[in-house]
Amino acid sequence: MAETNSHIAEQGLRWTISDIVAMTWRGLVRYIRLPQLLVFSTIQPILFLLLFTYVFGGAIQTTQDHYINFLVPGILVQIVIFGSVQTGVGLAEDLSKGLIDRLRSLPMARSAVLMGRTLADLVRNLFVMVLMIAVALIIGFRPSGSIGAIVAAVFLIASFGFAFSWVSAAIGLSVKNVETAQVAGFIWVFPLVFASSIFVPIETMPSWLEAFAKISPITVTVNAVRALMLGTPLGDNLWQSLVWIIGILIDFSMLAVWRYRKI
Repeated sequence: MAETNSHIAEQGLRWTISDIVAMTWRGLVRYIRLPQLLVFSTIQPILFLLLFTYVFGGAIQTTQDHYINFLVPGILVQIVIFGSVQTGVGLAEDLSKGLIDRLRSLPMARSAVLMGRTLADLVRNLFVMVLMIAVALIIGFRPSGSIGAIVAAVFLIASFGFAFSWVSAAIGLSVKNVETAQVAGFIWVFPLVFASSIFVPIETMPSWLEAFAKISPITVTVNAVRALMLGTPLGDNLWQSLVWIIGILIDFSMLAVWRYRKI
């Protein structure tokens, strides 16, 4: 009896993984069929990188000899945060077209829809990050950290973006409208992004804003990524970032699943 239950559980796990892989592939195929989504997801961070490097870089004082070395780790984090908004937009679009209802009627794992969407966006974020690092190297970015530390930084950024995708998923499933999901997704992202250490040292901010930025999940993650890529001391930034990632992932994945079940 125990062996039978174990076999059933193992078979169920295989089916669940198969469903998740299928939904992830669906999300990736969507980017292939609509390449403009991927193109514009890439152009925006490149514009930010060029704008801040060549227009504002000379006026911003940092601890690095070259502003681009300070900027690139922050831009990479910004990429995945802005990219996570597309998770909610995509789910809201599927809801408005009735696709979610059709998927729910199929004999497939309930978790596959949300996991497939977030994993597809994780792959897209990794692609955009690699492309951005290549562009940054061309225009002068010179990381001084070890290869292992740089890989760890990329993994940290991807994990951070994956956690924020679940925030966006919860928003998209709550508003159920594409335009509203896009506005609701960006309206809270912009203050967090600009009130952080992505573009400038937080010490240059007013004291009340610095106090907020210091404990922001974006600031501690950017600081951890910057330390890993540039070979500077990590301090408490890495473990604080991991705590934020785990906390956001647990809370908002549960919220997104709950909203999905209420549809």
